[in-house]
Amino acid sequence: MATLISGKYVKYLRLGMLCICFHLFTVSSLIFGQKAYFIDGFHGGVWGHYPEGFTRFVVDQLKANPNWKINIEIEPETWDRVAKADPDAYRDFGELFKNQSDSGRIEYVNPSFAQSYMFNISGESVIRQFDYGIRKIREHFTGTIFSTYSVEEPCFTSALPQILKSFGFQFASLKNPNTCWGGYSRAFGGELVNWVGPDGTKLTTVPRYEIEKLDPHSTWQTIASVNSPEYVNAALKYGITHPVGMCLQDAGWKIGPWLRDGKKTYNPYEYVTWREYFHNVATQSPKLNWSFSQEDVLVSLVWGSQILQKLAQQVRTSENKIIQAEKMASLSSLYATGLWPGTAFDNAWRTLLLSQHHDCWIVPYNGRKGNSWADKVDSWTANSNAKSDSIISQSVNLLDAGKKGHHWSIRIFNTLGVEQNGLVTVNLPESLKDKDVVICDEKKQEVPSQLLCKDEMRKMLFRATAPSVGFNTYTVEVKKRKQTVGASVSIQPDGSYLLESDIYRITVDPSKGGVIRSLIDKELGDREFVDQTNDRRFNEIRGFFYNDGKYYSSADNTAKCQIIEKGPLRVRLEICGTIAGQYFTQIVSLAQGERRIDLHLKIDWKENPGIGEFSQTSNYKATDYKKAFYNDKYKLLALFPLNLENQKVFKDAPFDVTESKLSNTFFSTWDSIKNNVILNWVDVEDSKGQYGCALFSDHTTSYTHGENFPLGLTLLYSGVGLWGMDYKITGATEVDYALIPHKGRWEQSGIWSEASRWKEPVVASLVSATFTKDNLSKSLMQIDNPHIEISSIRVDGKDLLVRFFNASLYPGTPKISFGFKVDKAEIVELNGMTARKLNIEKDPGKHPYINVDIPRFGIRTIRISRPD
Repeated sequence: MATLISGKYVKYLRLGMLCICFHLFTVSSLIFGQKAYFIDGFHGGVWGHYPEGFTRFVVDQLKANPNWKINIEIEPETWDRVAKADPDAYRDFGELFKNQSDSGRIEYVNPSFAQSYMFNISGESVIRQFDYGIRKIREHFTGTIFSTYSVEEPCFTSALPQILKSFGFQFASLKNPNTCWGGYSRAFGGELVNWVGPDGTKLTTVPRYEIEKLDPHSTWQTIASVNSPEYVNAALKYGITHPVGMCLQDAGWKIGPWLRDGKKTYNPYEYVTWREYFHNVATQSPKLNWSFSQEDVLVSLVWGSQILQKLAQQVRTSENKIIQAEKMASLSSLYATGLWPGTAFDNAWRTLLLSQHHDCWIVPYNGRKGNSWADKVDSWTANSNAKSDSIISQSVNLLDAGKKGHHWSIRIFNTLGVEQNGLVTVNLPESLKDKDVVICDEKKQEVPSQLLCKDEMRKMLFRATAPSVGFNTYTVEVKKRKQTVGASVSIQPDGSYLLESDIYRITVDPSKGGVIRSLIDKELGDREFVDQTNDRRFNEIRGFFYNDGKYYSSADNTAKCQIIEKGPLRVRLEICGTIAGQYFTQIVSLAQGERRIDLHLKIDWKENPGIGEFSQTSNYKATDYKKAFYNDKYKLLALFPLNLENQKVFKDAPFDVTESKLSNTFFSTWDSIKNNVILNWVDVEDSKGQYGCALFSDHTTSYTHGENFPLGLTLLYSGVGLWGMDYKITGATEVDYALIPHKGRWEQSGIWSEASRWKEPVVASLVSATFTKDNLSKSLMQIDNPHIEISSIRVDGKDLLVRFFNASLYPGTPKISFGFKVDKAEIVELNGMTARKLNIEKDPGKHPYINVDIPRFGIRTIRISRPD
């Protein structure tokens, strides 16, 4: 968060230190002479904050203070600039940094490329943050050893233990005592704990101690930030024999050693690196295992603000595109003549990773006009998208190379590890504009289709199937289409609209703003999922407009509905209504054979109404524990009262699914923050796990739920946020979300896989060509366990690097079959080291296969070598 208005930030920081000092000067040590330890260092970098000449300042301070040691999380690209702008200081720093032993004075504690929060991005993005960051640092400092993960911001997520260990880390810290504006980890335990990840991996960790209280005089510090006597004595009393405090100063603060001798700081103390502390100081082995849940990451950004919402949508789009591009390029490398576009991918990943920088998310407005963090994200994600789109297009063109002619074929590409059956839309060519056409599969059988006309362009919608990580071929034939029965939409006698498919019956009520009055799952015995006794309505848009002192709802007014697609494959209903005098449009989509119900919402704001708990425009104070943007209950929400008894909530996280322990998601003060984050989906189930309903979001935001409050998706907050910044409404709100009612738990009903289908839909290509029989359909690999996700596929020389994730509560040993010749297969760690070789077997069809053991929520990276 280094690009805060620096003077203002330092002012608050010093104010907090003075407050602590004033109240703690008179506290004396409980155990005279017991030594305390301190982690000092720097945080920031070329993108956050790293002024010219700062490397020289650090080097000079290290030389002037021989007992000072530092821990750094400096953005890796910083060293590119320092090497050019200040080569002498760069060289001197490198000399000091060469000592990577326990006696060394500098430890690199966060090598991630852009210091992301981690909890708000995909698991694959978390891995690439470390991968690209470590590589960049070792370009400058070849012998760098990464022992400890430690951060100044709450850059934590539950799956980190297995990721960090696979990169070679031995230790971690869950402290961020000096920059808690956006959150902090839950206080737990004493000197050391085993941080246990969802897959069972243990990592020796210093937690935020149970006694490490939040500073009562700030909203950005804990009492560990200056090794106060209160903090150290409380730790000693608790039984922590080697208490350690911490502050990673913002790069650019020319303070030097953070602590100052005197009554404000406990004495005696010693500066240490984390590596030295773990190896030589904290002699007690961890006795306490902490099964660290995603809900132990307590975070609060300005969820619902338009600027953050747009940013999160842009990052999600780029994440999805680049992973699909890597898989498509891998397909073209094996089944066509495609060369791996490594430079293009490096460029695309670089800008995507930068868009995940924590400052983008917590201070999006900061920066010069036209060059704020949000502006940077516009540019960064646009670059990533352009590179990914180009790679996908090139890969498709190579895979589409067939015998050219006047025959039209449609190639369907699937990048998931399971067979995918989904709706596909293709633009019909001019030559077929006025003709009756049908879509046929490889057996020349007509498949159900639906003609779409829009903007004088004819489009064909049809359901296509493609094998796992592969492609299939359909043909376009000129002949009259068969009439099929399928999804339908009709107006009922009472004026409501009935949308129906083979799975659902949905009733939309225009008299109440287009809310969903009934949602019946026909496959589950006509089970009703709408709680019709609830005061709130299903898919109601509602929020508290504080200038008017009242709630407004989309259900307050009548809406107009228009049928825009009539079936038989898909029906779509457009709902036009108002909320607080502002017009909104919503499209409800229901498809034959599709479990997912898609909803698209656009609100055309013509004004900037205040939406949230209260106005804080004239009385904002950084030190106030209560802030208007905390409580989501008052924000504009899409609400879903569900007919499920004794509800439980499950939510996904990077390489994890958490069962919520919260009685509700609401909080109003800095010291009561909860984790109410929806990454991709939240699933509400009844207590017996018989039925549930999943809510999917197109971006990371917050959700609502409580004993007397329905599931809700945060859509909008308008008002004062952190540092008194006015988070305004500046244009339309546009959001995609989806629902899947289901039977059984989230795992049994394949909710993780459904989210993957939403993020990586099949890719369709219309080409004037015919293909040989052996090139109509191919599958790169097949997995016999539907819970195993292919997180990524990359080409490395002649090898494939494939990462698998077990999205299940149980360990699995999937059989993975390959559609190409395999010479060797081995499990590799994220740092490239070989963990173990795998036996290659052959099934009766002569296809090579391997069996891989993967723990619950575990990842495995497999290097697959092909024969020369």
